[in-house]
Amino acid sequence: MKDCFGLCRLFEREHSSGKMGNDLPKPNENYVVVPTGDNMIRRSPNTTGMSPLNLEWINYCFVKNGQKHRTDKYYCMYERNPTLVVRRGLPICFYLKFDREFDMANDSVSFMFKLAETGDANFGNNTMAAVPLKENPSNGNGHWSAYVMSTDDVDPNVVSVRITPPNNCIVGQWIFDIDTRSGQEAAMFSAKGNPIYILFNPWCPTDEVYIKDDALRDEYVLSEEGLMWRGSHNRQKEVMWKYGQFQKNMLESSFLLLLKIRRLALIHCSDPIKVSRSLSAAVNAPDELGVVQGNWTEDFSGGTAPINWLGSVDILNQFIKTKKPVKYGQCWVYAGVLTTVCRAIGIPCRPVTAYCAAHDTQNSLTIDYLVDDDGKIIEELQTDSIWNYHVWNEVWMARPDLNILDRSWQVIDATPQELSEGQFKCGPASVTAVKNGDIRAPYDTAFVYSEVNADKVYWRYYGISQPMKLLRKDTEAIGKLICTKAAGKWEQENITENYKYPEKSTEERITMHKALKQNNSIFSRYYLNEDFNEIKFDFELVDDIIVGENFRVAVRITNKGHKDYTVKVILRVDTVDYTGKNGSLVTKVEQQKVVLHDLGLNVEFVQTALTYFDYGKDVKSQNVFNISCLASVVDTDYEYFGQDDFRVRKPDIEFEMHDKPAMSREVRATVKLRNPLPLSLKDGKFLIAGSSLPKTLEIKVGKVSPKKTTSVSFKFTPQFTGKQVISAKFTSKQLQDVDGYLQFMV
Repeated sequence: MKDCFGLCRLFEREHSSGKMGNDLPKPNENYVVVPTGDNMIRRSPNTTGMSPLNLEWINYCFVKNGQKHRTDKYYCMYERNPTLVVRRGLPICFYLKFDREFDMANDSVSFMFKLAETGDANFGNNTMAAVPLKENPSNGNGHWSAYVMSTDDVDPNVVSVRITPPNNCIVGQWIFDIDTRSGQEAAMFSAKGNPIYILFNPWCPTDEVYIKDDALRDEYVLSEEGLMWRGSHNRQKEVMWKYGQFQKNMLESSFLLLLKIRRLALIHCSDPIKVSRSLSAAVNAPDELGVVQGNWTEDFSGGTAPINWLGSVDILNQFIKTKKPVKYGQCWVYAGVLTTVCRAIGIPCRPVTAYCAAHDTQNSLTIDYLVDDDGKIIEELQTDSIWNYHVWNEVWMARPDLNILDRSWQVIDATPQELSEGQFKCGPASVTAVKNGDIRAPYDTAFVYSEVNADKVYWRYYGISQPMKLLRKDTEAIGKLICTKAAGKWEQENITENYKYPEKSTEERITMHKALKQNNSIFSRYYLNEDFNEIKFDFELVDDIIVGENFRVAVRITNKGHKDYTVKVILRVDTVDYTGKNGSLVTKVEQQKVVLHDLGLNVEFVQTALTYFDYGKDVKSQNVFNISCLASVVDTDYEYFGQDDFRVRKPDIEFEMHDKPAMSREVRATVKLRNPLPLSLKDGKFLIAGSSLPKTLEIKVGKVSPKKTTSVSFKFTPQFTGKQVISAKFTSKQLQDVDGYLQFMV
């Protein structure tokens, strides 16, 4: 980044000498040259003998302000015609060059700030501010302030000023005029051609989004890459995502979503609660043609499959270019884009994955499944669901609307699931309120509570005119793991305890009953007659199976009683998408077993083994299966139903760096992949992205024979020092959603 105006080195002298130094540069193309024609000057009788100050240029101090405000990475700060980006509640440095020496006793200078997006700005709604230049700094909390920092001892016509936007300033694009007066004579100078972006400020102790910890700010505001998790709770899949909030167009598109797509009133743009809630609606497409169009089928024609996106930048750039929703997204894509826009405008944000996340359509705090006599969930009667995983976001802020001034994490969710106040949006819901069962707290806390702590109930369905029989109630099935990327580390952090007390603990049950009492739904809690516990059922699933390999599914039946029992079992394997919707039947096994009670002979198995040719044609893009078991104990009324998820994992992409990374030097690298399938891969290609690559690379590899390795080489040039990441995806007709990433230091 070039040193705009060459003035960065002068600031270190200001605090020691009170002067600006002796080497003030001449104006160049980065200055704002202000016209001074008579049409911009108001003249009145002059009683002081001095004409008003004429402004010759303004120095925006891009480098110094960028470093001080942690905004120096924004693309618009160092392009040919830069735009200043700053954070509210923190002083902004300007240099003003007048046509004569500034005289504090006789000259008056004021700054007239106005939000660029509004045509009816006024002082009453804080969309306009008059800021007089004073001799000494003042407490700017809640108010604009400006003061003279110093004047130059060589060129006294140059004045250094500090202007501080209030800690509750409306975020957005601001323009300003400068008014100068001497006696009764005045002049007005416009800098409207050079607007300023003012953002939320996590570094300001009085801002509602303030974070005290440097490591948390670095991770949740400044980090441009991160991790999310998909898959299933017992076979998690790590996914790297490029947020790129500082890249070209990202800041502009974030405010576009807030002001144009969501149409949030400007006066509300100072409030991170309203802003984050609005952004959760603007990122999805159903209501106002927002950024991402969802697709939970297997047909992604006319767009990009969700598993092939590497980050938010390509999605937001495509949205800006086409002015249409981008095809296609699923929950982690929504979460990735929402993370980008929140971080871009200064709200600390992180994506969060919840495994076995409930979608409670009836707001009953239970997830109800109806099972037929074939052991199959009756999909046409199913409204509730349990997603294998769901990714939402957390934003960090105070909640004065809940009388909570301490900053904490709040859930927002851009995935269009349920309407909230007539739109597809969710949150912010206080994570603390979720844990404590305060489901009436705004916003959408009851929905989030159900996602992590509902009870899962199985019912035996005998027909429309027959009563249902409770098969089983599972209080531990929902919210098995809630996780996010650890701050400063490329590893997972388990944050389940932030959302819920340990399962079956006294606190967890008390919280559940508290939530139920606040719920308006009329329902009764039924409990399985648990005096029959002599037969126990457990799934046995082989771990760490790579797609293409054989695997075994088994139900272990243990007789804990004092007599023999005959058990009838239906064991099913179905494909399932990550939202919990079953697809096609892969296999079904029906067996009857006599389970003896003698120790050592009291265990039986019902099992099936599958080869790739058994499951390959039916496997969903994310390789998840639903294993279910319907069992009955002969000569008793006892029936059991249980289910679990099983995922075969994808192979890993390997990276090889051929040169030592160094800034501004070309680096050669290679990515490799071994085909794990017993058949050839066709139309294969690698997608490669990273902060050192100007755009996503697409490299085709064609056909890859069974069990053979394919590789491609590429080059990149790091543009800055420090830790960096490059990610890659592989996709083909037979194998998708294969990815990997490489961290390296420059």
